[in-house]
Amino acid sequence: MNSVRKRDLVMLIFGLAVYGAIQGMITAGMIGSFWQLNIILICVNVIMAVSLNLINGYTGQFSLGHAGFMAVGAYVGVVATTNFHLPLIAALILGAACAGFLGFCIGLPTLRLRGDYLAIATLGLGEIIRIVIMNIEYVGGAAGFKGIPHLTNFTWVFFAMLFTLFFIKNFVNSSHGRACISIRENEIAAEAMGVNTTKYKVMAFTIGAAFAGIAGGLFAHQFYLISPNSFTFLASFNYLIMVVLGGMGSITGSIAGAFVVTFLSAALASFPEARMIIYALALILLMFYRPQGLFGYMEITNFAPIKKLLDKISGVKGV
Repeated sequence: MNSVRKRDLVMLIFGLAVYGAIQGMITAGMIGSFWQLNIILICVNVIMAVSLNLINGYTGQFSLGHAGFMAVGAYVGVVATTNFHLPLIAALILGAACAGFLGFCIGLPTLRLRGDYLAIATLGLGEIIRIVIMNIEYVGGAAGFKGIPHLTNFTWVFFAMLFTLFFIKNFVNSSHGRACISIRENEIAAEAMGVNTTKYKVMAFTIGAAFAGIAGGLFAHQFYLISPNSFTFLASFNYLIMVVLGGMGSITGSIAGAFVVTFLSAALASFPEARMIIYALALILLMFYRPQGLFGYMEITNFAPIKKLLDKISGVKGV
């Protein structure tokens, strides 16, 4: 087993330990229902932030319609479980497939655009998805889809989050991921070196959309009602804040950004008048003193003390 696989195994064991600790506290009643809900939302937001980071942070595109793919996964998932009585795992796979296919179809024409033009195009497409859903009576229209079975729990979201993290981490470290990073660094130079830039941008967009579909399915089955108003531009912007806050091009940063934003929103729920002011001030101060985000391009495993500890645990020397 090479050093990378050993470190992955160590991180997987650490993840399972975190799961065991949190699940134990939930079972023992040490975590109330309010914070149980927010822990689930943190895991869903991590999936959304990491999948968006693949598009915005690693491939250097600027997507503002990520909530639209979440909506596709949510509605396809609830139709599958409520109307066709499929199990949750099948609904999640179906939602991911539909969101990924839509991402592929949208990505082909739009990802030839760059910068602000791409941002405007994806923003418009995200809103088109929401408006189309709002006008489909089969899924409840503007009133929303009701009677959704409560199938999501901490176990489902945690292991879906873990799968997402390891999948995107391995994708980024593959030759395909390096091609995406080369596009981010200099698209013209990457194209001159033979990288098919459109292919890899569409690939990253499709994968990101598919994982957003999984997050949407998990999100929808946490509540008994979902509405198109849950997937507006502001939701997409919120996920973008998580990515920028944690660090563009850092999976660890996406986890930290999702945790900080969700925790702040939950902690300030008792102060509705001042919540958005405090929330905005915290973001402004962070951008002033840490404009590259909490982690920048760095991962937590790149920090010397953690790297040495992982090397010692996994028995790796001189790496």
